[in-house]
Amino acid sequence: MKIKKLILLITAATFIVSCSSGDRGQVVGAKGKKWHPEKPYGMTLVPGGAFIMGKSDDDLAGIQDAPTRTVTVRNFYMDETEITNSEYRQFVEWTRDSILRYKLAEEAELEDKTPGNGDIGEYAFLSADPANLNPYQQFMLEQYDEGGRVVNRDVELIFDTNEYPDVPYARVMDGMYLPPEESYNGQRIWDVSQFKFRFSEMDLDAAAKNRSLRRSDVITTKEVEIYPDTTAWIRDFAYSYNEPMHNDYFWHDAYGDYPVVGVSWDQARAFCQWRTLYHNGYRKGKGSQPVNIYRLPNEAEWEYAARGGLQGATFPWGNHYTKNDRGCFMANFKPLRGDYAADQALYTVEADAYEPNDFNLYNMAGNVSEWVNGSYTSSSYEYSSSINPNVNDKNNQRKVVRGGSWKDVAYFLQVSSRDYEYADSARSYIGFRTVQDYLGTEVTNNAQGH
Repeated sequence: MKIKKLILLITAATFIVSCSSGDRGQVVGAKGKKWHPEKPYGMTLVPGGAFIMGKSDDDLAGIQDAPTRTVTVRNFYMDETEITNSEYRQFVEWTRDSILRYKLAEEAELEDKTPGNGDIGEYAFLSADPANLNPYQQFMLEQYDEGGRVVNRDVELIFDTNEYPDVPYARVMDGMYLPPEESYNGQRIWDVSQFKFRFSEMDLDAAAKNRSLRRSDVITTKEVEIYPDTTAWIRDFAYSYNEPMHNDYFWHDAYGDYPVVGVSWDQARAFCQWRTLYHNGYRKGKGSQPVNIYRLPNEAEWEYAARGGLQGATFPWGNHYTKNDRGCFMANFKPLRGDYAADQALYTVEADAYEPNDFNLYNMAGNVSEWVNGSYTSSSYEYSSSINPNVNDKNNQRKVVRGGSWKDVAYFLQVSSRDYEYADSARSYIGFRTVQDYLGTEVTNNAQGH
């Protein structure tokens, strides 16, 4: 009898739970937050579709690496401009400050300093006072010895040497700069080799091909030096005076709105990882759902976006000419047998210079070439998929660049022209822009930023 009563109680309890949920015992789906697509700042929505990818005209260079084929791409957001110096500086400064805060916290730990005295103890790890840790951080500290090494981002860093709070703080700060014998003109110069960004990523291709692998087998951690190689301005052009660009282009506010250059393919991907981390860190603090990752576009996405919805066009503006009806050049490149200034620019121009294409994307031809997430082979169009085609072989370090640059002739400005550079190379004429997948299928006004 007791067993029967217990069964009846369990059945009744199950029935009550089912009724209280309001679903009448039907499968209505798990409850979740309502998702409203939101256009990321500085990006535009590129509505997906099919297009004819490849050479729209005769391949005058005879490379034969872009035969025509019909492919389809999905919806995605793309940066309206190339990533600028000021945007990339935000990444560099965030990484520098994070490393600096960690070093200060370690020094405070060695000095047995804690907050409250106005010295280096203000920068101690939050674990110095367990009350500063949330329950999750306390659990991770107890179970895995993790979570306690949380830096304090609320206290301001001090860069003025006259305001350093104590000697330990000065010692840490001095270690972030080059020694006096490596500086000149009385300047204190950051040791940018210490500016390293660490991130983890998963090799989904390897996971898909070998389902017996554990997740830990396909997750790799990378550490990348992120400061642009400013010496590219000197190295790329022998017997040429480009020292002002080397000295000022990246850090000076005069060039803040110009596209960043001197970044390798690996550095561009590190920026994408940081941008995802930075955006989702803010959303987590607001209790919002995370956004999809920022990444480099693949070749098909880049070409589809560059065409701006125009089928069979040679350039992003739609015709075969590099000048408009007023006789002005439509992009920043190398016209007229080397008259670099004929298009009103000797080197790069502002990232939003010239007219955008019909997707409101600027400088998809000229200014700087752009890294894409693909490895270069001349035959990749022949075997890649026709839906979201992408060929990125981790063993092939020749990575595709598209769009042509300020130092290229018009051929490389064509939306179908392909070129490449090695992943670890940094050039004074190669930059990048990022994309983000559009979550969902229905395009809303909120997603378009209206």
